[in-house]
Amino acid sequence: MAPRFASLAEAHEAGDCKKRHSQPLCGCELKALVDTIQPPSPNAHPCQPPDGLRALATDFDGTLAHDGKVSETTLQGVLRLKQAGYKLIMVTGRELNDLIATFPEIHLFDLLVLENGAVLHEPATGGTQALAALPPPEFITRLIAKGMPVDVGKVIVATWEPHEAEVLAAIKELGLDLQVIFNKGAVMVLPSGVNKATGLRAALSAMGLEAAQVAGVGDAENDHAFLDICGFPVAVANALPSIRDKVRHVTTADHGDGVVELIDCLLTPRTIQA
Repeated sequence: MAPRFASLAEAHEAGDCKKRHSQPLCGCELKALVDTIQPPSPNAHPCQPPDGLRALATDFDGTLAHDGKVSETTLQGVLRLKQAGYKLIMVTGRELNDLIATFPEIHLFDLLVLENGAVLHEPATGGTQALAALPPPEFITRLIAKGMPVDVGKVIVATWEPHEAEVLAAIKELGLDLQVIFNKGAVMVLPSGVNKATGLRAALSAMGLEAAQVAGVGDAENDHAFLDICGFPVAVANALPSIRDKVRHVTTADHGDGVVELIDCLLTPRTIQA
């Protein structure tokens, strides 16, 4: 992105314009002038969550975690929110064993929505519930026979780009009621109608909560569904533009630091103006 200048004088000092003010505005002067009247980005809006929020639903990869790791600062922020009485829900495309290997602190969360909405897991009890059926064995066998990498969970079948065309072809040839969901190079196959929103709704039903009582935070394509139903949808700063454009607030910090920023906002007493 081209640098922005606080004033036309700053643009001149940077050596980007050689024109005098008595002459017509040059390109960078016009840009600096336009920048001063452009509408603010979502980051410019203060964090103003609605009243009545009781839970935080967060994505894992790219949101809570950065390169698969959650910082100690982020863990402490999550713990503060839990101690304040908020319910915590993780909403991720990962399978349970894979998540535990990466993030053993799952006990911080009240419920996990796994496999992109297809599975619920309660860390406190160890109970796991599949919300849909695994695609048939012949589908999985066909993908493996094509030589592509395949991960199989309780419900999800996943591979990576550029194998999406072969996956779609196998679904069509077998006449299966399956959908393909993309997430930063991952190609996830699930029964039609299963996504992070349906999984989150199942989790909220089990907890006696409504979607309007949830602050949700995410970063990627497969987060659209669950953010759309949350009472306060938020994107971390590193989120895809398509996510940032549709949420109520975008954090100034990225990944876990952005989640902590949101947590600080949720825990800040707010004055209600008449």
